[in-house]
Amino acid sequence: MVDKLEVSLEKIKKTADVPEGYIRVSGPIEHDNIVNGEGLRAVLWTQSCPIHCFGCQNPETWDYTKGTLVKIEDIKKELASFKGQSGLTFCGGEPFVQPKACKEIADFVRKELGWNVWSFTGFTHEIIKKTGGDAWEFLKSLDVIIDGPFVLEQRDLSLRFRGSRNQRLLRLEIGTGKILSIE
Repeated sequence: MVDKLEVSLEKIKKTADVPEGYIRVSGPIEHDNIVNGEGLRAVLWTQSCPIHCFGCQNPETWDYTKGTLVKIEDIKKELASFKGQSGLTFCGGEPFVQPKACKEIADFVRKELGWNVWSFTGFTHEIIKKTGGDAWEFLKSLDVIIDGPFVLEQRDLSLRFRGSRNQRLLRLEIGTGKILSIE
C-alpha cells in the first residue's frame, strides 16, 4: 500500500505541459475580489489539477488540456492595468502544477506593483517543501498560502478564506518559505 505522502509527492510532480513564457488559465483574471484574500485583489484562475478533491467547487479546472494558454507578458500587462488592488491570489485548478509561470507573475506583481501574493493549494506546505524545485521556489515568493485539500466532510463555511477545517492559512516569510503564523 502506498502512503498518502508518496501519493502527494507523485501528484505534485505532475506539472502542466505549458510552453516557456505561457500559463494555462481557466478563465479571465478577476479584479476587485474581496473573498480570496485580504483587501481588494486580483485573482488568477489556473488550469490543471491532479488532486481532484471530492466536492471541489472548480472541477472544470482539473483537465490539463483545457483552459487557455496565455502569454505571461499579457498577464502582467493586464494586472498592471488594474487600479486599487492590494494583492494577487492564485486559485485553481492547482497553481503548483505551473510553478515557474506562477512565480514569474508573483515576482512581477510584488516588485512592479507593490502587491502582496497569496495562493491556494491542495498540497501542504510540508509536501511542497519536501518536493523542492520550482514548486518550493514559487512558495518562497508568497506572503500567504491556504494549504491542504478540500475535504467535504470537514466543510466549514465559518472559516475565513478556507473551505474545510483541515486547511490552514499560513503566513510566510518571503524568500524563505518559513511559516510565520498559522490560522
